[in-house]
Amino acid sequence: MTQTLTPAMEDYLEVIDKLKKDKQVVRVKNIACELKVKMPSVSEALKSLAKDGFIRHRKYGDIELTDEGSRLAKEVRSRHQILFKFLHEVLGIDAKTADEDACKMEHVISLSTLEKLRRFLEFMELSGGETG
Repeated sequence: MTQTLTPAMEDYLEVIDKLKKDKQVVRVKNIACELKVKMPSVSEALKSLAKDGFIRHRKYGDIELTDEGSRLAKEVRSRHQILFKFLHEVLGIDAKTADEDACKMEHVISLSTLEKLRRFLEFMELSGGETG
């Protein structure tokens, strides 16, 4: 399944994955709190994600990522981490701003630019630069 998700839908997958990794029960209420949105908005997004095969969710039950949903969540998280590291550790942007900006940028950055940033960060680490 190669489907393009909206930035908001990517955020939902990322939050579901994060909550699960933090050993929290993944429910509509938890997602709403994390994303600072209303519960009906979460419910609508979950219906769409379930219909597209990214999550499994029974009404009033736990929410789980499918294999494809998990793969996409990891992709989004990886983009976020690379961007955050570059903004915070290389450019010296404070952590809160770097995190907010990385969250916005992770949805629009091209794969080629992201790969070059990743290689740049690796180079900096290997050459004793400021990252890490």
